[in-house]
Amino acid sequence: MKADGDAAAARSGDVAATARPPHPVQPLQPASSSHPVPAQPVPPRARPERRSAPRTQRDPYADFLRAFSLLVVILWHWCFTILIWTDDGPYATSPLGFTSGLWIFTWLLQVMPIFFYIGGYVHLQAWQRAAARGDSVWVFVLRQIKALGIPAAALLGVWIVIGIVLVSVFDISWTWKAVTMVVSPLWFIAAYMLLIALMPLSVWLNRRYGNLVLVVLAGLAVIVDILRFRYQIPYVPFLNMIFVWGFAFQLGYFHTQITGLNDAPRYSDGRIDWQYQSPRSLHTGRLMALAGLFALIGLVFSGLYPGSMVGVPGEASNMAPPTVCIIALTFLQVGVAEIVRPAVLRGLAHGKTFAKATALFTRFAMPLFLFHTTGMALARAIEWTIFGREEQGVAPTTTWWLLRPVEIIFPLICTLPVIYLFGRRWQNQPVKVEPRQVVDDPEVGDGGDQPVRA
Repeated sequence: MKADGDAAAARSGDVAATARPPHPVQPLQPASSSHPVPAQPVPPRARPERRSAPRTQRDPYADFLRAFSLLVVILWHWCFTILIWTDDGPYATSPLGFTSGLWIFTWLLQVMPIFFYIGGYVHLQAWQRAAARGDSVWVFVLRQIKALGIPAAALLGVWIVIGIVLVSVFDISWTWKAVTMVVSPLWFIAAYMLLIALMPLSVWLNRRYGNLVLVVLAGLAVIVDILRFRYQIPYVPFLNMIFVWGFAFQLGYFHTQITGLNDAPRYSDGRIDWQYQSPRSLHTGRLMALAGLFALIGLVFSGLYPGSMVGVPGEASNMAPPTVCIIALTFLQVGVAEIVRPAVLRGLAHGKTFAKATALFTRFAMPLFLFHTTGMALARAIEWTIFGREEQGVAPTTTWWLLRPVEIIFPLICTLPVIYLFGRRWQNQPVKVEPRQVVDDPEVGDGGDQPVRA
């Protein structure tokens, strides 16, 4: 009976038991001898074989969120930037400055929180892989900063040279204002690199104090807002570049807990079922989305903060520098991202137009973001040369709204040659999402499942 019970327990797939490392086996002694058999000596130079760390699978949804957030920023700049010419040169605004009620759409279209959030998760995974290889934390941080800083610094340097040439040769007074507008999206790369540089501290805090770090960062952001709006203390608000964006980045360290990926089933070949979503993960997504939504409603309609999550001329800004509203927005967007995650991954797994377009943009996401304002500047310069500056209206009209899809084409045409010349080396390789396979073992992930081939 005992043997039968042991065999049944073995067949049941006790993962916890099999995952436990076996105890070292002592050499058996012969029954007929009263003296122990000496163990074989180990050669002094013999060393255990070094095993490389198992390769971690890249999360396709993380790649999608990063590419999607950059795409929204690019399309926003191309479609909704309104340039107004004055005696001092151009300055930029948006339809939010002329049309009431549109600010509500910025609660989903201001996607920088989700970019910082998923960036925290991706860089934590990269750090864990680097640590498994034996890399020091400083080598890892330097490598990550160089990957972002070199192309950003190159772009900034080129535009500084262009500005010097334009001022020296043509004596254009508004040159530096135009250059600042072109390179202004690089602010977030500077903030992002700062958070990467602080990863040795943030990872240590996460390991020691867990989600208490998030509470402290949110509390510090509240204190900074009080000093900003109640006491108008200068320069203090810029501390929220660390506290608010640091909150979103730190929240990314909990991505696997929010999504439940640590408990996701695996197929017999080791692939993770990325589309898996447990009831607990869905509940967490709904909880975060509703908490962020109601927090935003309370903050905005209390009159303490503006409704728009992007800057609007003549109004206080939730972005420059960020306020505690961005923390609430982070909760809202992370919750929505988790709710729609299985549906998005199903669409990517089908391999149709949506998947192909996503793979294409993922590949060129970073160079397209770096150079999209350069392409837009070239497009606007050509338009103004042909049609004159008065063609760029101030207040949006019906015709202006109808032409928004068309407005993407010319900046894109002007951006692609710049990417071809300068940005090909910073392409990303997209992750292919495999379709879910039906298996003949109901306990998917216990190591005994066999995919059924059609």
